[in-house]
Amino acid sequence: MSELGNLEFVRPAEIERRSFQIISDELGDRALNPEDAPVIKRVIHTTADFDYADTLYFSPHATERGAEALRAGCSVVTDTTMAMAGINKRVLGRLGGSVINFIADPDVAREARERGVTRSAVAMDHAARLDQPLVFAIGNAPTALVRIYELVSAGLMPAPRLVIGVPVGFVNVVESKELVRGLGVDCILAMGRKGGSNVAAAIVNALLYLASNDARE
Repeated sequence: MSELGNLEFVRPAEIERRSFQIISDELGDRALNPEDAPVIKRVIHTTADFDYADTLYFSPHATERGAEALRAGCSVVTDTTMAMAGINKRVLGRLGGSVINFIADPDVAREARERGVTRSAVAMDHAARLDQPLVFAIGNAPTALVRIYELVSAGLMPAPRLVIGVPVGFVNVVESKELVRGLGVDCILAMGRKGGSNVAAAIVNALLYLASNDARE
């Protein structure tokens, strides 16, 4: 039992509040844009990685516009089932939106094999056919970001209400984010190699809490 002596008992309802207080304390007097701070802090809360205070890129007013889109009932397209699982669907549904994911669609898998491309890229083609405004949350596949860039540039898809581009890895990850940054759409990007589906979901959730006036950070 002595090994437990240094543990502090914290009630479940207090854990998140305490965590965000620790994050704020450790950020200290670092100058964060007040509009974007809730998103940055939630990503740090998810990853325990303070590098995101420096590497998250926000196009002008992306946080505000992303929250407005979700408040208006916009749905979210993800590139992975992991990102889909991490999004707070209760809050999203209350605002009138849903999470859309095509990665497990047999037609997507078949088309990807025939074309010799990733399922994530083909999934973006399917999303482009949806007749509704969309937020894209891409946490794993740079090929999805590249395909969004190609579709929007060619006029084959309306500009998304927001692109969250945070794929993680080593191959075409940095380059795909730079493509989206130059596309002229509202975006939130994790520049560099870091990211992941959990980061994508954390950003969506931060925007959902802003959109729904949730009291959380």
